[in-house]
Amino acid sequence: MASCCAKKIPEREKQVMVVGVDDSEYSTYALEWILDHLITPSPTPIFKLVVVFAKPSVTSAVGIIGPGAPEVFPMVEADIKRTAARVTEQAKQLCINKSVNDAIVEVVEGDPRNVLCEAVEKHHASVLVVGSHGYGAIKRAVLGSVSDYCAHHAHCTVMIVKKPKTKH
Repeated sequence: MASCCAKKIPEREKQVMVVGVDDSEYSTYALEWILDHLITPSPTPIFKLVVVFAKPSVTSAVGIIGPGAPEVFPMVEADIKRTAARVTEQAKQLCINKSVNDAIVEVVEGDPRNVLCEAVEKHHASVLVVGSHGYGAIKRAVLGSVSDYCAHHAHCTVMIVKKPKTKH
């Protein structure tokens, strides 16, 4: 039988998966979950991983600017930088522990809702992954939900990873 019709399928470029991380156990769980279930089980993963930490600005972290605020800024800024370094280092280590050595880890200043939606656009992501903090309706309405916002505004599939409730 002739193989006139057999074509070699070109190796396609990996799709991009953006994962939002913060300093919560929920985002850590989401990153671990996708590493365990979607990235590392395959010998040829279809996703390129981009991990994004949205760093709050000093003014948003301090809130209302009043007398004495300028003295607080350097301390708050140092704390934000330490948190960003800790969170991104933890994310890098989780990836390396799962043999994902090509993950991109970014720190971007801004509101997490906007930062994640912009990262989706920048990287042409096909999937955005966020962890769920498990807030109730009232707390979610007051604080605003990053996952709700992204589910409605990101121009890609949004996966919300929920951490199972622990039994007491």
